[in-house]
Amino acid sequence: MLQYAYTILYVPDVRASIEFYETAFDFSRIFISPENDYGELESGPTRLAFATHELAHSNFSGGFRASQASEPPLGIELAFTTTELSAAVERAVQAGARVLRPIEEKPWGQRVAYLRDRDGFLIELCTPMSQD
Repeated sequence: MLQYAYTILYVPDVRASIEFYETAFDFSRIFISPENDYGELESGPTRLAFATHELAHSNFSGGFRASQASEPPLGIELAFTTTELSAAVERAVQAGARVLRPIEEKPWGQRVAYLRDRDGFLIELCTPMSQD
């Protein structure tokens, strides 16, 4: 049986990215490698991991497309749910996130905001979906 274990974001500075997510979202650090080229955060049942661009280049001989804060976001988002959406958005912004779309209510009743992290990755902060 397969189990979704973690997502790895390739970033220029693993330590800085981990510190951002600790501050912005209160995730707990699991570890950072002695070389500072890989690290993981506890974010619930799935871990959030970071690796350097250099490590990506060593893993993918054909290269890869890095996320750039100055470019449109890549076609993927990280979604985090919370019952305290306004406070979560404010905390993330204070940590350095940029609001891409402010909180809005979707037709199905969920409240959602879109942000960009320090490395340009797209983040969705949202209320949990109703289980009705």
